[in-house]
Amino acid sequence: MPTPRPVPSCCMSPGAGAAQATPLVPPARRGSAEGMARIPGGPFLMGGQDTHTLHADGEGPVREVRLAPFLIDIHAVTNDAFRAFAADSGYVTDAERIGWSYVFAGFLPDHLRRGAPSPGHTPWWCAVPGTAWARPEGPGSTLDGRGDHPVVHVSWNDAAAYAHWAGKRLPTEAEWEHAARGGLEQRRYHWGDELDPDDEYRCNIWRGRFPLHSTAADGYHSTAPVDAYRPNGHGLFNMVGNVWEWCADWWTTDHHTHGLADPTGPTTGDAKVIRGGSHMCHASYCNRYRVAARTANTPDSSSGHAGFRCARNA
Repeated sequence: MPTPRPVPSCCMSPGAGAAQATPLVPPARRGSAEGMARIPGGPFLMGGQDTHTLHADGEGPVREVRLAPFLIDIHAVTNDAFRAFAADSGYVTDAERIGWSYVFAGFLPDHLRRGAPSPGHTPWWCAVPGTAWARPEGPGSTLDGRGDHPVVHVSWNDAAAYAHWAGKRLPTEAEWEHAARGGLEQRRYHWGDELDPDDEYRCNIWRGRFPLHSTAADGYHSTAPVDAYRPNGHGLFNMVGNVWEWCADWWTTDHHTHGLADPTGPTTGDAKVIRGGSHMCHASYCNRYRVAARTANTPDSSSGHAGFRCARNA
């Protein structure tokens, strides 16, 4: 097994030194706007500086960004959709080619958890041989009953290949955040500033004591269906929690603050941006299930809590 790629927390984080995969990109097909929402163009305030902001993540400063109108999927790409892509194109994901991916230890049977390498500072992750999108908890696991859940164990390379096949693209980080806000300005979540207003769960995150005990009080121990919970003001589901979502941009914390129109990030880099948090985020360790929160990982990295959705020009 190769040296584990970096996944050092409940979320993903910038890595260094991981080799970028170069999978064959399948032929593009004519894109469809079915299942997409049109996000109006214009200015919005990007970034955050509230008390939950993780300054090392480069969430701030708050800056005005102007975007052209665009389309974005109303929910993350599902297992069923990715299965259709793989069957049609013959595409092989990075995790399948490399031979393993990261799985949360609590989801594994004893025989797979024993001896599986883990990053030393995050022992709840296990690098399990044979894990891939169709075997999300390693050999012997299946997608039965999870066709409408988000596909996981997909790298940035895999997400970009799917988007190309679908006649779409990955959203820029600015597009993702503008869409995630749902028309609300500088709110912590796409429904407001309170996590569980009126004791109603609005997202799939870790409930309980991380990483030892999950109550699944919001209904799910792991991923939830892609259309779980209320959509935001643009009709988009699960823009925070459930799974991290890959964006098109290379990672940076050095943001320009003036004259920003349709920004696309740096032209090169070592890691790609991921947004939205996941079902493994908890306030005690990784409070990144907010619309301004951000992190990144190398383009060939995969895990059981990272997926994506697609965008296209309006």
